[in-house]
Amino acid sequence: MSNRLSVIATRTGDDGTTSLGDGSRIDKDAPRIAALGDVDELNSIIGLWRCEVLPDTIDALLATIQNTLFDMGATLCIPGYETLTQAHVSALDEALQQYNSQLPPLKEFIIPGGNRPSALAHMARTVSRRAERAVITLHRNEPVSDAVRQYLNRLSDLCFVLSRVLNRQDTLWKRD
Repeated sequence: MSNRLSVIATRTGDDGTTSLGDGSRIDKDAPRIAALGDVDELNSIIGLWRCEVLPDTIDALLATIQNTLFDMGATLCIPGYETLTQAHVSALDEALQQYNSQLPPLKEFIIPGGNRPSALAHMARTVSRRAERAVITLHRNEPVSDAVRQYLNRLSDLCFVLSRVLNRQDTLWKRD
């Protein structure tokens, strides 16, 4: 593999623009960049989550998700380029079904927390929801594939389910 970046501080963004993967430049606050940044943040929070002691199967699943989110970043960085498919969404659906089948029915809202891995799963869930909102905003002006939008939606659901699996005892909301 050749070097992708040899100079990090190029100073080309000092004017408030950034380069896309196709070489075009856009404003750093454009909807495409906002969506790309939120997906990048989501990948980072999952990386932090993976620093915890996790069951091997969950860590492997999160590693796969991180790679898929990196591919999603390429999709967002290069207009018209597609890397995600319905197979990626189906893989999350299967994981959701597998892990959710282990849990008791949910009878009340859950307060995020319980233990650190569960709390980080909730952080990933909320960042996934924000990334999904940013992608939907982008989609209003430029087409974004169904697979990208669906993947983020399923991922937030999976993070919620994994938070429950990792916590082993839900911290329920107590009504006043």
